[in-house]
Amino acid sequence: MKPRFFEKKSMFSTYETAYLAMMVAACVVGRLMFQFIPNVQPMTAIFLILTCQLGISRGLIVNVLSLLITNMYLGMGVWTISQILSFSAVILLMGLLCKWQSFREKRSWQVLFSIAAGFIYGFIIACIDVQLYGIPYFLPYYFAGLSFDFLHGLGNGGFYFLLAPVFNQLIKLARARH
Repeated sequence: MKPRFFEKKSMFSTYETAYLAMMVAACVVGRLMFQFIPNVQPMTAIFLILTCQLGISRGLIVNVLSLLITNMYLGMGVWTISQILSFSAVILLMGLLCKWQSFREKRSWQVLFSIAAGFIYGFIIACIDVQLYGIPYFLPYYFAGLSFDFLHGLGNGGFYFLLAPVFNQLIKLARARH
């Protein structure tokens, strides 16, 4: 019996690997296209949509690859570790929430979580950065970044609202076709 496309417990098929590579490409292009607007880009929304539809492992794979590739263009540094860890925590939370059928069925709850994800990401990255860079006071550092978290959250909500129907349909078509 051959592995099925997007079957959560199987090995990755060639078709699924290609699909995930296209999602990485969408994240990379989306982040680079919107880099002129601080913290507003479709990458987080794509991570969350993939996680809800395909599971935590697929979301984490796309997360790590997208960040490594985009940071090659935008600047690679120790902050890449903070970004990967912060996005991974958000992906894990989304994966846990998507275990509940009622959450998975209500796009409005998913959009609200994607908005909250901007603030969760900002809080986690601030916690890591304070330790990583030896910043003496957490609260001033965290509060200085709240405007960026607000923009991140609004961008997430908007992109999730726009992209979820498209990506969910693509996933359904890919499952039916394979």
